[in-house]
Amino acid sequence: MREFVFALEYEPGTNPVADVLAEYPETAVRSLSCHVSADSLWRVDHATGPDNALEALERAYANADYFADCLVKDDCGADCEVQVLDRSSDELVVYTYWERTELCTSVPHVALEHLGDGLLFETYREGRRYRWRIVLASDAPIHDFFDALGEEVGECTGIEMLRLTELDPGRNGIAPDESIPLEQREALAAAVEHGYYETPREIELSELAERVGIPRSTLSYRLRRAEASLASAFVGDESIEQLAARL
Repeated sequence: MREFVFALEYEPGTNPVADVLAEYPETAVRSLSCHVSADSLWRVDHATGPDNALEALERAYANADYFADCLVKDDCGADCEVQVLDRSSDELVVYTYWERTELCTSVPHVALEHLGDGLLFETYREGRRYRWRIVLASDAPIHDFFDALGEEVGECTGIEMLRLTELDPGRNGIAPDESIPLEQREALAAAVEHGYYETPREIELSELAERVGIPRSTLSYRLRRAEASLASAFVGDESIEQLAARL
């Protein structure tokens, strides 16, 4: 098995969800599940962020002209169902389902047509960047798929190939750092490279944000989330009380 990771980058006004995420950089959306058949697509997404951002996301998902992951820029006439499964002040879980028309296509549909059945999809959205991870057979024709996808996304969406690697069964099929989204790993790498974690610090957060070309609030959010993931992984199965008792 192999994993293929790539990213789409939406231009302003071409995708309602991307527009909301760009407006609220501390908000992110991760897939909990994503499934495709020749005639339909259905998925469950988990979003985190401030309450006003999640309200805007709800409206974007419910937009009559928006069908989750459909690459057609105009209303393709698909039948779409959107249902909020869970909602709190900082979390949103949304189910979406749509049936294709002759005009509709999507990343999973292009993958199904060129890579065959048995695919696993994982997605992460932050800002205008939409990262896809597909687990597929080692002999699947990746380049045919990627070329076809490039033709479908058109001029409104940038596309970038990030990684194509064999999965190591000794690691249960998932690299250890896959629990941390790529954007957060890149933020950590930049922080380490420029001395943000040195004592005393060699660079402040505002200057680091300028160097990497993203808003300070976005960089701060990515670092906090990455640090939280690393801390949880470090503690592992041991409770805080057990660790504290050793101090």
